[in-house]
Amino acid sequence: MSSHHVVREKQEPALLILELDLFDEEHLGQLLEWSPTVLVTDDAAEKLYSLGIKFDVLLTQTEPVFLQENLRLITVEEDALKAGLQFLISEKYPAVNIIAGKRSMADFLVYADQITLVIFSNHQKIYPVSSSFSKWKAAGELIYIDDIPADLEQSGLEQINQNQFKTKNDGFFTLKFAQPYLFIAEDI
Repeated sequence: MSSHHVVREKQEPALLILELDLFDEEHLGQLLEWSPTVLVTDDAAEKLYSLGIKFDVLLTQTEPVFLQENLRLITVEEDALKAGLQFLISEKYPAVNIIAGKRSMADFLVYADQITLVIFSNHQKIYPVSSSFSKWKAAGELIYIDDIPADLEQSGLEQINQNQFKTKNDGFFTLKFAQPYLFIAEDI
């Protein structure tokens, strides 16, 4: 007996690809597994096109050379991240996975309360968390915290260096702080 899953539109996170240079193709395949809506920049479109991967939205600053059937074009004035996230929010997508190069987390912070974000950058999975966040992890796993607030209270973690922590035991770790969001990262 086989299992048949029906994926409803916008049920899975959209995929916004800003840069693919250092991203593992196996991880890309995992993100594409459930056929998300895929938004790409001109540079990423070239690589996806060469891999035979179709995309739904092209965030472009030039006249596109990649014309596919049912391709939506969004002209980017300044920043593809901003244009892509504004499009997804206006289309009422609840979540997005973003493949990006090195960027300031401040670029993402303004969108954290409008759409669920998961950022894949430099072999890390980065996401915003709100105060009283807790997550189960095995002992010895690394957690990175970007811009540690002065009022951060944590349990279940041991600080290794300025932004790096290690889980003390198998179990939950907890973070408490006053600001609306904090970005944490895990190795992938």
